[in-house]
Amino acid sequence: MDIDTFRDYCLNKKEVTEHMPFGPETLVFKVMGKMFALVSLDAVPLRINLKCNPDKSLELREEFDGKIIPGYHMNKQHWNTMILDGQIPAKLIFELTDHSYQLIVDGLNKNQKQEFDEL
Repeated sequence: MDIDTFRDYCLNKKEVTEHMPFGPETLVFKVMGKMFALVSLDAVPLRINLKCNPDKSLELREEFDGKIIPGYHMNKQHWNTMILDGQIPAKLIFELTDHSYQLIVDGLNKNQKQEFDEL
């Protein structure tokens, strides 16, 4: 998967914005101001960080040993880094992106959820 495909997928989600708060080498996607995906633009192959349920994280790391690893510079319990060298199916990348996005949406406070629902 390339950056354009991943970027388009993220930006087509409700209320997603992109930012570069950590410099030009890291693209961050947020929903309602909260991060759900980070992309290391200077990494070859492409690397993305996604939030994940802790139990699911462990399963994924075992199944994709060396391709899905604890989140680089993130809370290793809640974030994974995915190395996109063609060995992780695109369908799974999209599913995990959806999962990360949904974790953030589900964690919004009452006022944020109401605002999100009204948009």
